This record gives sequence, C-alpha cells and structure tokens, in this order.
Amino acid sequence: MANTSITKKVIREAFVELLNERALSKITVKDITDRCGINRNTFYYHYQDVPALVEEICSLQVDRIVQDYPTLNSLDGCIQAAMKFAMENKRAIYHLYYSDNRSTYVSALWRICEQAVRTYIDTVFSENELSGRDREIIIRYHKCECFGLIIDWISNGMREDLLEDMHRLLQLRKGSTEELIRRSKKKS
Repeated sequence: MANTSITKKVIREAFVELLNERALSKITVKDITDRCGINRNTFYYHYQDVPALVEEICSLQVDRIVQDYPTLNSLDGCIQAAMKFAMENKRAIYHLYYSDNRSTYVSALWRICEQAVRTYIDTVFSENELSGRDREIIIRYHKCECFGLIIDWISNGMREDLLEDMHRLLQLRKGSTEELIRRSKKKS
C-alpha cells in the first residue's frame, strides 16, 4: 500500500471494525495489522500508537460533521449530526467510552456538539439578530444540552427509547431558542 492516505484509511476502518467487536483494551496493534493486511512497521509509520489512532478518528469525525452539515435548521438536527457516528458504530462508541481513552472521545464530542450548535445558530439566526456575548452564551447552553443528552444516552446503554425521548423533549421545548433570541434583542 504505497498511498499514505489509503493506508491510513484502511487502518482506521480496521480499527473501527475491531472496536465494534471488542473492548479497546483487547485490541492490539497486531490485531489491527492482521485485520488490514499490513505489517507493524507500516502501522507505526502512520501512527505512534493506538491512542494516536483514536485521536485521529475522533478528529476526523469533527471534520466530517463540518463537511456533511454546512447548515442545520433545528436542534434535533444538531443532535442527529452529533450522534451520526455513534448511531452507526454503537459498540465502538461503547467500547471507547468505557476505556482509558474516554477523554479523547469526550473531547471530540464536545467539539462536534459545539460545531453542530454553532452551525444551527448561524443557519437560523443572522449575526445581527444576536449580540456576540449573548450568541456565545446561547451556543454554550445548547452545546451543553446536546452533549449532556448524548452522554446520557451512552451511559444508559444507547437504547432506542432514550433516543425517542430526546426527540420528544426537543418537540416539547420547540421555540425556546427563538424566545432566547427575542429576549436578547429586547435587552439590546
């Protein structure tokens, strides 16, 4: 595999497959190299170690959210965007979340939630509708809400009914962001 980006992609895909099968602590570099048909030197040429691989995968997920969701017109869309990888790889996220590399995933999830919420606010509300400070406060609030809902979902076993509850909650609180914006304008 001479092409670096193709080799790295194969390594990442093999690792995610393995992570969907077993706990992170049970995955070795040898498992990864055996899965993708490369030697250990090739792995170490591209990644310092497994945590570096985890970091890159999480970082790429943040980049993917930015690319895949240039606009979002609802908080429900924010949560769906932030949960996309988790929904597609439930076991992998479970294994990552309950590993020594939890902080890497949590950090990436924070960035994903912030990006999704910032995109939503930028899509639905123009910058002149909201003062800079109020805008950042509202983004922080919704980022924490999005993050908290996802962490709660993971912590409670990623059950589908919890996902339905999140959607229902967002329906119940529909219009609350608009009310925050209205109050911000009124204050100005």
